[in-house]
Amino acid sequence: MAPRLPASFDDAEIAALEETARQVRISVIEAINVAKAGHLGGPLSAADILTALYFKVLRIRPDEPTWPDRDRFVLSKGHSAIGLYATMAHRGYLPVDELLTFDAVHSRLQGHPEMTRLPGIDMSTGSLGMGISAAMGMALGARLQRKDFLAFAMLGDGECQEGEVWEAAMAAARHRLDNLVVIVDENHLQQFGWLVDRDGPTRLVKPPHTPGQLADKWRAFGWRVLDMDGHDMRDILATLRQAIEQTDSRPTAIIAQTVKGKGVSYMEDDYTWHSKPLSPEDYATALADLGAGTEAVRQ
Repeated sequence: MAPRLPASFDDAEIAALEETARQVRISVIEAINVAKAGHLGGPLSAADILTALYFKVLRIRPDEPTWPDRDRFVLSKGHSAIGLYATMAHRGYLPVDELLTFDAVHSRLQGHPEMTRLPGIDMSTGSLGMGISAAMGMALGARLQRKDFLAFAMLGDGECQEGEVWEAAMAAARHRLDNLVVIVDENHLQQFGWLVDRDGPTRLVKPPHTPGQLADKWRAFGWRVLDMDGHDMRDILATLRQAIEQTDSRPTAIIAQTVKGKGVSYMEDDYTWHSKPLSPEDYATALADLGAGTEAVRQ
């Protein structure tokens, strides 16, 4: 497949992408503040990767969201929908102001992605573990139709406890789907992180895999595995380029090291901000941390 991405990007291009990711994070905070509900930690950890995908990597047409030859993207960790909506809005799929309708009864922007409501959503998700199967089906469909579009899926690291993830991983490797790319947002935290010991105190734990273990699991299932810093825009682009240009006829898994709640001081690496409403003080601090002026504050 011909290269889709240049070998490198200049400083201005990287700075523009970083600024877009910052605006995406601000939009996430504003939408959650208006809705008074929603997930925060996961959308913030994924913002840089989503920005790189939608602004540089995916072959898409925002003004023609059902273009048959578009790349497909499935947000398997569907609870992070507001991060996807914000990225799509800044890319031109919908008005940015529509983000303030997030999670409202008649909104197109439901708490989890809904493909029948918002053009540009390739798969409805929410039940964790299912998104990779959908993306695998899309990759198989491309092969059967002799099309060269790619299928991408973003999973959470906690989601990788679901059995369906590994059933799909086994099948994708069996079919040698080199047009399938899975990105695991490894922010090392999940929604509930408490373990009650029989003979000891309740203690905070993280997902049941040690550093490097997720990569080993994907390799064991026959996948090509890449690692990247999920908050370093140059590394994100270079790794995605490597994933796209691979030639060994295997699906690719990218393990992205990220920080849950990235960009907001009190949310970073704190699992309690997986899903939590913002107080007025929380909201103001979050906007300040993200460099938003007071004119951005919406009550």
